Amino acid sequence: MKNSIRIPGFLILLLALSLPTLADTIRLKDGNVIRGQVIGFKDQQFTVLVGSGAQGRRSRTLIFVEDVESIEFDSATTQAAAGLANDEVQPSNTAPVYQTPTTTPAPIENSRVPARTNTQTTAAPPQTFFTIKVAVRADNANNGWTNSGLVVRKGQRLRISSTGRVSLGGGRFSTPSGIQGTADNDKLMRTEATGALIAVIGDDNDDFLLIGTRRDFVAQRDGVLFLGVNEGNLTDNTGTYDVVIEAEAGGSGPR
Repeated sequence: MKNSIRIPGFLILLLALSLPTLADTIRLKDGNVIRGQVIGFKDQQFTVLVGSGAQGRRSRTLIFVEDVESIEFDSATTQAAAGLANDEVQPSNTAPVYQTPTTTPAPIENSRVPARTNTQTTAAPPQTFFTIKVAVRADNANNGWTNSGLVVRKGQRLRISSTGRVSLGGGRFSTPSGIQGTADNDKLMRTEATGALIAVIGDDNDDFLLIGTRRDFVAQRDGVLFLGVNEGNLTDNTGTYDVVIEAEAGGSGPR
């Protein structure tokens, strides 16, 4: 088994006092909390910059994903975290251009019932997931898309859940499941509820995904995961949805 890096409590306190206000928060399963900047993910290890950066000096530390309880990205550093989970893929950090509305893509089949056999099989090892929390804006900032800070790989399993309530203007309010029966010919997914939480992988893609309050799916391509609200006119919107992304470590897809 791999030896994970454990940081003594007094050192974590010293690092926390010396960090700037804006930082990513990494919560470990042993109760410790590290604040720094997540700059990479490879071989199931997070690379984190810690320290105040005085005189240009900041230290790096590696943390195994199996030791991480959750990661909260600071809103001011979400764009910088777009390299997370894939050092080899370098997608553009620009938000996708608002494109012509399309119909709902066919649902992705995540599993099949195996055939019964008399041969003895070995149980597959449990999948490991790490957690990212994102506040998804309902307004038209960044072309109406919020960068999750996560770069996914084709075949990687994702579980996304969301809560909250946003204003769609005109006295209308919506939860991540959206408002049924509202006419809106300009929304990206015309057949889905207005105000619902949607997603897209990559800034050059129009294969939009309905997330709603929860969805478990397998990524069909590489790219940055963007999240947004299914509405045509975002200019009078306010509020955010609170989203939790659970991503399979390593991006190896179904086993």
